[in-house]
Amino acid sequence: MNRIVYMVIRHLFQAPIWFFHIDKMGKQKERYSLQERYDYIRKMVKKINVGGRVDVRGYGAENLPKEDGFILFPNHQGLFDMLAIIDTCPKPMSVVIKKEAENWVLVKQVLAALDGISMDRSDIKASLKVINQMSERVKLGGNFVIFPEGTRSRDENNILDFKAGTFKSAVNARCPIVPVALINSFKPFDISSIKKEQVQVHYLDPIYPEQYMGLKTKEIADIVHNRIQEKINSNLG
Repeated sequence: MNRIVYMVIRHLFQAPIWFFHIDKMGKQKERYSLQERYDYIRKMVKKINVGGRVDVRGYGAENLPKEDGFILFPNHQGLFDMLAIIDTCPKPMSVVIKKEAENWVLVKQVLAALDGISMDRSDIKASLKVINQMSERVKLGGNFVIFPEGTRSRDENNILDFKAGTFKSAVNARCPIVPVALINSFKPFDISSIKKEQVQVHYLDPIYPEQYMGLKTKEIADIVHNRIQEKINSNLG
């Protein structure tokens, strides 16, 4: 929490300008491509991270599919996760977030600018509708990020079981699945300090439809989960 306050103070004069432009982009999407909107937000995020004394290091961006229409499946460690992913991912993407966060200041504007979707995790029918909506947009070439744990892990770099239902989006869209390993992403906002922290984002080899078709979503979830945990473990020694 100390770092969030520090970030706000460090960017107190820039924040209104960012807010104005992002809000404008979200309301006038016909004037700005998703790439333009994403690039503006990414530039902002990079400044926020540097100003907040967080060294975000990305690895494996070359593993991202060359063609658009894929889904990132990262582990979930906390509020900093999306800042780390946007900082390191050059390809524009939309995000699925929990419904409770959809009206937070700036989150609401960023969500609109990136064509994101909120999901009510307590409503199975509504969640399925979001999964189907995401699948249709990925079929049309959109990229998405969704956290398959459903909620953040409270056990630092040990991840929770993945919810099989989130992988229906990829199966229905027949798109590449990109496992993403976040390491120490909990530290910036969970530790009451503003000392410099390093966060790692690893984009692992994609899993293509021909590799997972025929598997149950639970089996796919376990494969992605295990690859991410293995990457985390290997980098932590």
